[in-house]
Amino acid sequence: MKKLSQSPLNRTIKISDAEFRKYASQLVTLDKKEPVSKLINKTICQDLFDVIDLLPDNFVDLLIVDPPYNLYKSFNSLKVKAKSIDEYSEWVDNFISKIFHILKQTASVYFCSDWRTSISIGHILEKYFYVRNRITWEREKGRGAKSNWKNNSEDIWYCTVSRKYTFNHEAVKLNRKVIAPYKDVNGQPKDWSRNGNGNYRLTFPSNLWTDISVPFWSMPENTEHPTQKPEKLVAKLILASSKKGDLVFDPFLGSGTTSVVAKKLNRNYLGVEIDKLYASLTEKRLEKAHFDKKIQGYDYGFFWERNTTPFKVE
Repeated sequence: MKKLSQSPLNRTIKISDAEFRKYASQLVTLDKKEPVSKLINKTICQDLFDVIDLLPDNFVDLLIVDPPYNLYKSFNSLKVKAKSIDEYSEWVDNFISKIFHILKQTASVYFCSDWRTSISIGHILEKYFYVRNRITWEREKGRGAKSNWKNNSEDIWYCTVSRKYTFNHEAVKLNRKVIAPYKDVNGQPKDWSRNGNGNYRLTFPSNLWTDISVPFWSMPENTEHPTQKPEKLVAKLILASSKKGDLVFDPFLGSGTTSVVAKKLNRNYLGVEIDKLYASLTEKRLEKAHFDKKIQGYDYGFFWERNTTPFKVE
């Protein structure tokens, strides 16, 4: 276990040996099928494929899937090797077929992917769901390339189990700066408002997201997980496709972002994570979320562009 000493400006969440023992004792393991009441707001620390059949039927309102991408990657104790596109597609198909039973008929599903596997994943999801959109989000940072385009985006496939589902468009509007502030015939702002910080317009959510900041060392949500998703990104999914009190499930939980954001937004949650360190880190973050419900980039009930000073919208 690494020491906790770090620069005062480095806000990365770490876990001491004593904390690891404390939070690891709170983790759940399954050896039989359990009712929903025993699993709500818990973190299961096991291999997902050992527990899929032990999960209840028809209990999930929102499924957020962020699996290991088809890359060579090290996740603490877990080492992932790249497969061929066909092998990875077969793995995804096998996963979806096994986990389908946990979803309510009104459930929504978001499935994260990189550019290489995105197209094949879309075809697989169409076998099981109504595929409604593909979100592309800018990762903001990435390695430069001299012989190719810089890889700077990821996809999220949006699906529903049926034609009856939740989508709260008002909850995920983005407050954008207005570059060309048009006025009506009376000289009044047309669909925008003036503020001391500039001119802004509330815009409908689109499938192209350029307002996301990937967690880094000075952000209070940052962990040492190598593929941590931003809280702001997950908040958009949860607010759009669930209601307060709904259950959000993440089968590849990592360091816990989905569960943490669900708690901050008054949803119930359940996550599965195979690595005990990351699962314990999730429990620490959930404890912090009990006292601090702040989500960076989401203020006054709206999402804001990067490098924007939020203000209360009248």
